[in-house]
Amino acid sequence: MNKVNTPQGIIALFIITLTLLLSGCGKSVPQETYLEGKTMGTTYHIKFYAEQVDPQAVQAEIDAVLVDINQSMSTYIEDSEINTFNRLDANEVMPISDDFRAVISESMRIGNSTKTLDVTMGPLIDLWGFGPDKKPTKRPTNEALANMINNIGIDKLVLNEQGLAKTMADLELSFSATAKGYGIDKVAELLQSKGITDYMVEIGGELRIAGTKPDNQAWRIAIEQPDANPGERKVHRVLAPGNNGIATSGDYRIFYTMDGKTYTHLIDPMTGMPIKHDLVSVTVLHPSAMTADGLATALTVMGMEKAQRYAQQHDLPVYLIAKSPDGLVTYSSPAFKPYL
Repeated sequence: MNKVNTPQGIIALFIITLTLLLSGCGKSVPQETYLEGKTMGTTYHIKFYAEQVDPQAVQAEIDAVLVDINQSMSTYIEDSEINTFNRLDANEVMPISDDFRAVISESMRIGNSTKTLDVTMGPLIDLWGFGPDKKPTKRPTNEALANMINNIGIDKLVLNEQGLAKTMADLELSFSATAKGYGIDKVAELLQSKGITDYMVEIGGELRIAGTKPDNQAWRIAIEQPDANPGERKVHRVLAPGNNGIATSGDYRIFYTMDGKTYTHLIDPMTGMPIKHDLVSVTVLHPSAMTADGLATALTVMGMEKAQRYAQQHDLPVYLIAKSPDGLVTYSSPAFKPYL
């Protein structure tokens, strides 16, 4: 056997040994995994970076989590937890799951704080034609609206340790403004439990992001241009949201014209009327996608001035877009500016 005894040979051996040690002890490069599927009447898209992960096994667990949430909160599933509650008589207490409690608790908190998010207003939305029923051919009468307003309201819900009850038998719940965000949060928790810290989870356009891409590249998310031509989607602004949930709400996609007037799908629970103001897009950042989801809807109903005040009072990262005769007007709350 020949011995390596020259200075060059010793250096070469050292480099080879060091390389082997580094390759054996160093971390491998995280692999990108992309998953997609269907849930809650929409789609989900998930991207994450991790080492030695079985994508099929992870997706199976994600789907199981989302199936459980859907079974709890979908009004399209006959025997769902939410439909069971909606069929209850007045003052009958129903024990509820931890998932259901989390969503109803936060929905009520946001509703009481903003006065513009009401998870009992599903029948009012149906009355205007934006629910699963066929939309009306004429505007609801003032009498019908007044009667409906008297029969909705989170003040008619009773939440305690035993469960949830309602003081009016006809009261119904709908989590359309918070359930998707909650699903995102649960998927994010699942990923984190597996040691996955660099991810993007999206369900129906709402997101939650954490960590970075490879090489410490920040995740970047686009806010959509609200005045793009029909059928066209343009980027209005790109932001780096950090570790946050991201939700955008607006009245520029879902609307119809009746009796020569345009009606949006966003309705003020205080008046029973579809909103009519210039605020067309609201983006909210929050560590919880569920909270961001609910706040985005609530602030859109408020309008530009009230939404600005609320964001400032509660130190919320909020980005608002309104229409004006001179074009789009934007507002970034002080808490939002670091993300631009």
